[in-house]
Amino acid sequence: MSDIRYTKDHEWVRLEGDIATVGISNHAQEALGDVVFVELPEPGRAVEEGEACAVVESVKAASDIYAPLAGKVVEINHALVDDPGTVNADPIEGGWFFKLSGVEFEAFAELMDEDEYTEFLESEAE
Repeated sequence: MSDIRYTKDHEWVRLEGDIATVGISNHAQEALGDVVFVELPEPGRAVEEGEACAVVESVKAASDIYAPLAGKVVEINHALVDDPGTVNADPIEGGWFFKLSGVEFEAFAELMDEDEYTEFLESEAE
């Protein structure tokens, strides 16, 4: 099973080789409600860690999606444009947003693992 890491902005990252797949956490999609629109970054775009590079809109709000790591966008999930509700139905497998190449493993390792993210969510709820 691949290792997934999380950011404080509720993005998740899965690193497979030198490619990082990025999406939003189950917590984030639940907080947003029904996702109705997704704007994805252009393939080939270089992004810096923390840079707003995508947008997700729900019936409740619009939110920026931030690059959890620096890299180059090498693939986007075109299926989300036609069916943005996939983010709600399957935020980890089918609902990924984009893939980055050229990411640094050290930066990935510094992100929260699942236990740390769960603790972070609990501390936010207090």
